Amino acid sequence: MANELTKGFWKENPVLVLLLGMCPTLAVTSSATKGLSMGIATMCVLIGSNIVISAIRNIVPKKIRIPVYIVVIATFVTIIDLTMQAYAPAALYDALGIFIPLIVVNCIVLGRAEAFASKNGVGKSILDAIGMGLGFTFALVALGATREFLASGSLFEIKMVPGWTVDFMLMTSAPGAFIILGLFLAGMNAMNMRKAKKAGKSYKPTTMDCSTCNICDLGNK
Repeated sequence: MANELTKGFWKENPVLVLLLGMCPTLAVTSSATKGLSMGIATMCVLIGSNIVISAIRNIVPKKIRIPVYIVVIATFVTIIDLTMQAYAPAALYDALGIFIPLIVVNCIVLGRAEAFASKNGVGKSILDAIGMGLGFTFALVALGATREFLASGSLFEIKMVPGWTVDFMLMTSAPGAFIILGLFLAGMNAMNMRKAKKAGKSYKPTTMDCSTCNICDLGNK
């Protein structure tokens, strides 16, 4: 049970290992605050959808399971979107913009529904959602904090370097996001390779391959 909670944080991190959810990862991580907000919103949708999908997995016909999953996910996304619109600061909600509704098509959420929640009980599905959500949030906050600090010397919109008066605009743009994410991925792979070498093993990156998904078989079932 503990493995279901911890695997998403490091071993199977959605962003740093599986390379899922790249669109919001690159688009909303210009600051740590935006990354944290997006991560929490996605985690809430993950938890809610995993619970419902796990609970109904035995009564949903296999041929229509994907449309059913999308409806379930869209319901929770709507709840989160309306909640943020009502209670989140207007500037933050506007900054996240279309990426909140687009959680519906986030491959992390649908991927966990198909690969895990549809095959396991509610308890394990909750732990899986929390673990994956925390891993996604951690990656977004780390990326956002790095970009924000390199851009303006601040963290969570608090000035850490008072004398920093000219912003480094590259870090606030899409190329800056690609550069920092690339460095993160290189560092992650280097650490995993070093760890595997010490253990006398060869390092094989974890991937989201066809062994964890049956979407292509929908027409044959």
